[in-house]
Amino acid sequence: MSQLAWYKSSFSTGSENDCVEIALAPGGLIRLRESDDPTRVITTNPAALAPLLRTVKADRLTLRVGPRT
Repeated sequence: MSQLAWYKSSFSTGSENDCVEIALAPGGLIRLRESDDPTRVITTNPAALAPLLRTVKADRLTLRVGPRT
């Protein structure tokens, strides 16, 4: 993986290990990682990420605990 410019969320509390980071990758892809485990990277595209961002911004995200039924 080439060197990417990673950006922290503006809602980060400032600690090194408690935020989500995002980077623009070649081909218009988007890479996401959690700062406490930067080796785990999720790759997506703008069309797939947009609905998640809208849901989070609208505060409609529901956390599920346990197996999905």
